[in-house]
Amino acid sequence: MNVAAAGMAPGGGVPVISVKNVTVRFGGIVALDGVEFDIHDGEILGLIGPNGAGKTTLFNCLSRLYTPNEGDVQLHGKTILDQPAHRIAGMGIGRTFQNVASFSNLSVRDNIRVGAHSASKSDPVSDALRLPWVRKGGEAIDANVNELIGWLELEDVADLPVAGLPFGTQKRVELARALATDPKLLLLDEPAGGLNHDEVHELGSLIRKVRDERGVTVLLVEHHMALVMSVSDRVVVMNFGRKIAEGTPEEVQKNPEVVAAYLGGGDA
Repeated sequence: MNVAAAGMAPGGGVPVISVKNVTVRFGGIVALDGVEFDIHDGEILGLIGPNGAGKTTLFNCLSRLYTPNEGDVQLHGKTILDQPAHRIAGMGIGRTFQNVASFSNLSVRDNIRVGAHSASKSDPVSDALRLPWVRKGGEAIDANVNELIGWLELEDVADLPVAGLPFGTQKRVELARALATDPKLLLLDEPAGGLNHDEVHELGSLIRKVRDERGVTVLLVEHHMALVMSVSDRVVVMNFGRKIAEGTPEEVQKNPEVVAAYLGGGDA
């Protein structure tokens, strides 16, 4: 049984992700200041903080869009900082974005297929020659795409262009594309943005389903506090680029520094 799913503390062993003393500077601005935390296998970890706290900067370090000035990010005990951004999906890190980043003129099916191809080992020459292993890989990709379409209940829109679909459906397509990379760690960047109350409730159930049924560890950055507190096993709180608290949702909500950051810090 998944220890996080069972509500138990994570056991020993190497964390899925270790953020070690990560510092990022943009000129004279310190965006991240020695941030450290681990994410264990099977956890849903919520990452919260007021606007400008450094959450997106940290996400961009995890997906290799940024390189920290100091510190390290390790996946299963090995640094990812020596890898380019285009290799991150193949290493087992999937990501959704705060603003839906789908290919709007492509069908739902083809959008998901893009995610599956990004984690494949094919190359332009092998694809052009239609080598046997490429054909076999293409069949596996099609099976993966079809399975995700069914799992996320997208059958009715599978062959429609993403443009014009309801926003909540577009969010599910983006999630499917991230899951098509077969991630060990899924980075969710503000997934509740733009969703109504019922859709947020469904999203919470879906995040738990991703962890429980697909065995994916989740890092959730989100402003919707009710969602974060209802689905997270642990929560890390940031403010002005620093980690100010870490613990269970109950512990974090009672932390005086967290209360001060939200009630006294405004939306800076």
